Amino acid sequence: MPRFFINSEDIFDDNINIKGDDYNHIKKVLRLKCGEIITLSDGVGNEYAARIEAFGDGFVHTKIVESYKNATEPPVKVTLYQGLPKSDKMDFIIQKSVELGISKVVPVLTERTVVKIDNQKDAKKKWERWNRISQEAAKQSNRGIIPEVELPISFKEAIKQIKNGSLSIIPYEKESKKSLKQILKSNGHMKDISVFIGPEGGFTEQEIEEAISFGINPVTLGPRILRTETAGIAVLSILMYEVGDVG
Repeated sequence: MPRFFINSEDIFDDNINIKGDDYNHIKKVLRLKCGEIITLSDGVGNEYAARIEAFGDGFVHTKIVESYKNATEPPVKVTLYQGLPKSDKMDFIIQKSVELGISKVVPVLTERTVVKIDNQKDAKKKWERWNRISQEAAKQSNRGIIPEVELPISFKEAIKQIKNGSLSIIPYEKESKKSLKQILKSNGHMKDISVFIGPEGGFTEQEIEEAISFGINPVTLGPRILRTETAGIAVLSILMYEVGDVG
């Protein structure tokens, strides 16, 4: 069944109007007809089976047939603090993280970040593209929310966002004692987890020390060194298996 995200202000009584790009997709790409049923999500966990009633000027008018809560969101909220990588790797990271169940992605500018964001306009342009990618991935993977991708922030700003009582981890190639499995075993009750992944070249020793001072746990992911676009996805997969809804 075709699936689309809508804004809560587009819902009135038992009707929902679909506008923008989704209107064109429904009418011109999928070529759906009146009477057909589609799935609509408000992005905050509420879903609707809606019947197409009419096509207006730039909108699709639907009638709610059934409403229910989305059942695909994991029980653990994971925020990925991703060191900004080169090229289009961030697009890939966001897409796959959303598919796996991430709650939020925060691009982070670290000491070894190569990518330069020269001005606010450039930052906003990237942010808008990243959030479009998140929305498309959420739609494709049957998510009940659209995970937010924030504007890039500095590493110092990122570590200050860590909440008391939550679990925060930072994979580090020089850490050999504490494994991700051990940390999760002793913190399996946590439902709010933050993951810090470095860019190409990883984190500096000073950044690791700063992270530790804020209660972030350095962990090893094993004897092999993972690329920045692999590490976060690997950690998220493990988290969803151990404390999420995959295992």
